[in-house]
Order: sequence, then structure tokens, then C-alpha cells
Amino acid sequence: MRLLAASLLASLLFAATAQAGAASIDQLGWLAGCWASEGGEAGSGEQWMAPAGGSMLGTARTIKGGKTVAWEFVRIAALEDGRLAYIAKPHNQAEAAFPLLTLKEGEAVFEAPEHDFPQRIIYRRDGDKLQARIEGMSKGKLKGFDFPLRRADCARGS
Repeated sequence: MRLLAASLLASLLFAATAQAGAASIDQLGWLAGCWASEGGEAGSGEQWMAPAGGSMLGTARTIKGGKTVAWEFVRIAALEDGRLAYIAKPHNQAEAAFPLLTLKEGEAVFEAPEHDFPQRIIYRRDGDKLQARIEGMSKGKLKGFDFPLRRADCARGS
């Protein structure tokens, strides 16, 4: 019975990975728009451009004490092998690519097991709410951080 369950799980994971490998950038259109950080200072959040030309472009900014303390430029685009990836360029860090692991309606999971931290980036949308999450191993311990966001007016940032 365990062998059958393990075989079924492996088949499901393979199917999810195969699906992600054939994903189109247009399937991530639900991410487009402005998203304000829940509980963060005004101006904190993410903004994603609609899919066009085979990519999506995004920015993230964190405001504390009225000042920008963190920012990130992001794009989702195809790698040389054709797989979509979340390609991040955080402030003061090198660019890193996280290939798409799974994609379903309103949820995308990107993963780069070789990256220091995080190894996984997850986006889940539920109506006007967007949950961004990073997770992975850090100093031998599994860690995760959630970034709850809500739909915002792009002109006002809130």
C-alpha cells in the first residue's frame, strides 16, 4: 500500500512539474496589479505589470519610518530551457532565478533548491488578497515568512 501511495505521489509531482514546464506567462495574469502590504507603512507592497512580450515585470518596496529600507526588481520570464522562472534582483544582493515548480489557478510556486535563502517563493491569490511567502532552510532550520498583501489603487499605493 505504501509503495502504491509513493508511486501515486511521484506521478502527481511529475504531472505538476510537467504542467509548470509547459506554462504560459499569460497563466500568471492574476498576479498583475498593485498590492499593498497589510500591516506595513503606506507605500509598502508590490506592483506587477500584466503579461506582455513573454514576461511580467514587478517591483517590491518596504517602507519603515517613512523611508525605503528594502526594494526588489523582479521579472517572470522563460529561461533558456523554456521553463518560466521568477528572477529576482533584491537590493544589495545578486540576481537569482527560481524556476516555476507548480502553477494552478491563483497559485504559483517557484523553487531553487541550490539558493541560500529562500529556496521557495509562493504566491496565492484569493480575491482581493494576495499571500506572498518565502521559505527554505537557513542555518540548518526550516524557516518561512509570509507577506500578506491586498489589492491597492496603483495611483495612490493603498
